[in-house]
Amino acid sequence: MQLNRSKVVLACALATSLTLSACSNADEAKKDNTLTATAPATGQASNITERNAKQQLIKTLQTHFKTANIDAKISDVKATEVPNLYWVSLEDKSSIYVTSDGKYLIQGDVIRLGDKTLSNISDQLQASENKKLFSALKVEDLLVYPAQGKTKHVVYIFTDSSCPYCHKLHAQIPEMNAKGIEARYIAWPRGEQFVPTMESIWCSQDRQAAFDQAIANVALPPATCKNPVQDQYQLGLKIGVNGTPAVYSSNGQHIGAYMTADELLKKLEK
Repeated sequence: MQLNRSKVVLACALATSLTLSACSNADEAKKDNTLTATAPATGQASNITERNAKQQLIKTLQTHFKTANIDAKISDVKATEVPNLYWVSLEDKSSIYVTSDGKYLIQGDVIRLGDKTLSNISDQLQASENKKLFSALKVEDLLVYPAQGKTKHVVYIFTDSSCPYCHKLHAQIPEMNAKGIEARYIAWPRGEQFVPTMESIWCSQDRQAAFDQAIANVALPPATCKNPVQDQYQLGLKIGVNGTPAVYSSNGQHIGAYMTADELLKKLEK
C-alpha cells in the first residue's frame, strides 16, 4: 500500500506546499465562533444574518477553489479573534485561514503577541475539531494501553515503530498506566517504507507484542487484513501532525512530543 500523499497539498496552484518532518494568559478568544455582522433587532434575525454571511463566504470560497483547480470541500467556517479572519475546516485536509471577503487564503500559524508567551490563535479551534475526530475513532482500531486502576486521563499518540523518540516514549507507557493514564496509539508511518510494518502490527492478534517486536527490529509477517493505517495517517495530516510521537489530550489539545510520564501528567493536570 502507498500513502496517498496527494492529499497533503491543498493544490498545486498554491505557492507553498506542506511537507512531512522526520521523527523530530492572553485576552480570551471570542466565544462566538460564527460569522458575525451588525446584530439586528432580534436574536432570530441575528442568527439568520450570521447564517447567510457564512453561506456567502462558503459560496465565494468554493467558486475561487474551482477557478484555481483546488480540490477541497469545506466542512465548516468559524470566526477567529482576528478581525476579518476566519478559520475554515476542510474535509481530508488541514484547516486554513481566509479573509472575510474570501479573496485571500493563508496556510500556517497566526500568533498572538503582547504577552510573555506567544499564543497560536488556532489552538482552541483546532482542539475542538480534534476532539470530535478522536471521539469518532473506534477503540478496536487503535493500539490501547489501559490505565491501571481508575482511568484519570486518556491520551492519543501518533506513533511509528521506526521512530527512536517513539521508542523512548514507549518505555514510559508502564509508568503512564500506573499514574492512571490510558495511552491510545494511532498509526502514523513517517514514510512509505514504514507502512508495511505498521500494517503488520495492526493486523496482529496481539498488537502490543507486535509493536514490541517491531521496536526490537524483529521482522513481522506481511499484513493480511483490512486495516486502518492509511486512514489514521490521513487523520494525522488533517490535524497537522508532521512528526512522531505527537501526543494529544482527549480534549484535542496538542500536548507535545517525547516526554516522561511525570511531565505528561503535569501537562494533563494543568
